[in-house]
Order: sequence, then C-alpha cells, then structure tokens
Amino acid sequence: MKVISYNLRKNRAVSELDALADDHGVDVLCLQEAEAVALPARLGHLSLVHATERNRLGLAMYVRDERFHTRSAHTFQLKKSLHDRLLAPAHERLLGVRLHDSELQRDLVVASFHAAPLTALNSLRRHQIHAALAELRHLGPGLPALMVGDYNYPVFKGRLDTEMRDTGYELSLSDKRTYTRYKMFRGHFDFATSMGLDIDSVRTLERGTSDHLPIMVTASMSEIPALQTSAA
Repeated sequence: MKVISYNLRKNRAVSELDALADDHGVDVLCLQEAEAVALPARLGHLSLVHATERNRLGLAMYVRDERFHTRSAHTFQLKKSLHDRLLAPAHERLLGVRLHDSELQRDLVVASFHAAPLTALNSLRRHQIHAALAELRHLGPGLPALMVGDYNYPVFKGRLDTEMRDTGYELSLSDKRTYTRYKMFRGHFDFATSMGLDIDSVRTLERGTSDHLPIMVTASMSEIPALQTSAA
C-alpha cells in the first residue's frame, strides 16, 4: 500500500495532485491545507472519500476505489492552540477513515493529520497526537492504523518517539527533510505513526510549489493480524 501525504500550502499545490498520484501509483492520498470545497471528486484512479467541512483550508483524503471500500469517515477537533483560538485557521485537525482492503479482505484505519503551528508548544502537539490516535482507536478498535500528515514537530522528536513506542505505535521519518523554506526551521515536519503495519519505507518526494515536500509511505499488513471485526 502506497500512501502520500502532502501539505498544499494554502492549496497552492493542488494542480500537482493528478501527476503525483499517477506517477507513484498511489493507493491513498492524504492532504493538508487543501481548499476542500473546490477539490475534484476524482484524481485519475483515486476518488475523494471525505474532506473537512468547517475549514476553508483543511484536510482531505482520496483512495483507490477499485481496491478500498470506505466503511466510515469522520473529522475531529483537537485541543486548540492560542493561534487557533485567536485566528481560527482550522477547526478540525484530524480526518480518519476506516477502509476495507478488498485485496487482503481486511479492515484498516488511515488518517490525515495537521498539528498546531510552530507558535504552539511541543507538549500541545504531543497532546494532539495522542488524542488523534485515541480517536482512531475508537474508529477501528484493534485495527491496523496509519496516521500521516504535517506534525509541525521539527526538533526534540526523541520524547515523541519514546511516547509512541510506550503506547504501541511506531514513529517513522522520511529519508530526507520535508521542510526547507526557512533555515532555522528546516527539518522533518511530515511523518507517520502506525500500529499493526510494517513500514517498508518513507520517502521524501520532489519539491513542488508548496513549502512542504510530499512524503510517500509504503506499508504492508503485519503477518499477525490485529484483532478486527467485519462490521459493515
């Protein structure tokens, strides 16, 4: 399964999505800072599953509909930073989708996530990450899960990695930095957390018009399946 995550920088990179999905044979495309109301229903072999409804610039997800059936899709609000309270740039910072993989006959949860900006503390972002993962566990109890997105977490990732491992998740960074616009903030902003999946690779793709570089996660189901139900 190939999953791409891309922060579109206030929707500026939306014109790149068709080529991005086609060139890499993407199965799931997770977006941040997308102008949700203007997104097309299809991008080549991908169909729009869901997008945030209360954000002008928010989250969206496309999936390969010949392989995946959407069981459910939900957006979630997370604890707000001062920036959020004053400027209200985003109400919903998590989009979670429960999918049925028709090739493997198994369910999993995939999510697009956008953490609070750098004006907030890492402690708030860690709170958001933990809260987001808790929502995904409710969305698909016991299912394999993958959350990708803009974590806005370029430094001091050691503590986050430890906390993820303590709660049963794996933190995966890409092979190259994903944000290089400002010298003092260069680093890995976009990465993935997962459970019940084998992460084969996380690649930083070529730069487009966004200030973030897209990442592509290649993952496979773990040999020992997570507990799951076949709820419709």
